[in-house]
Amino acid sequence: MKEKITIMLVEDNPAYRRVIQRALKDDPYIEEMVYFGTAEIALRGLEATPKIVPDLILLDLSLPGMTGLDAIPKFLHSLPDAKIIILTQSDSEVDVIKAISSGAVGYLLKSSTRQQIKDAIWTVMDGGASLDSAVSIHVLEALKERSPQIELDRNLSEREMATLRLLAEGLSRKEIADRLGIGVTTVVTHLNRIYEKLDVPNAPAAISKAYQSGLL
Repeated sequence: MKEKITIMLVEDNPAYRRVIQRALKDDPYIEEMVYFGTAEIALRGLEATPKIVPDLILLDLSLPGMTGLDAIPKFLHSLPDAKIIILTQSDSEVDVIKAISSGAVGYLLKSSTRQQIKDAIWTVMDGGASLDSAVSIHVLEALKERSPQIELDRNLSEREMATLRLLAEGLSRKEIADRLGIGVTTVVTHLNRIYEKLDVPNAPAAISKAYQSGLL
């Protein structure tokens, strides 16, 4: 994980922007925070100011104009290395699944505490994934009930399966490495192979697909 990170918050509610600002302003590992009220303005800001290169985007879904869901692929096109955490009031299964499928690596509800938001940021920046427990439980259960049969490449090695199980428990790359007694680079290799075999873009999508298919 980088020693210092830049965070971009896309949130149209000024009061909630101030809440996030107060929650994160004293974190010594956050180098800079930038704020935008709409996705369109944020995207124009990235084009107009090349120096703005956020490492992580906190993105609301209910935005005026372009929705957060529609904005995810556009942000990832402009910032392919950025991590996106959804920060919203919506616990809709449809929103969660679409956000993860589009490339978000975290999904938090606005009822999350300041510490939960901080923990999610560092988990994601360390290569993990962060789903609000109130969202993940009912979403994964709904996925299992709705689609019990999905064809996918199940040819995961024993070590890849162990990595996938620990990933589903919410462990970061370093924690997985410590648990399995391997290096972080090896964990990254396992994860990349898992994503390739499951045909998914990121950790939350891998976990969802694994549950959906009965692999987990």
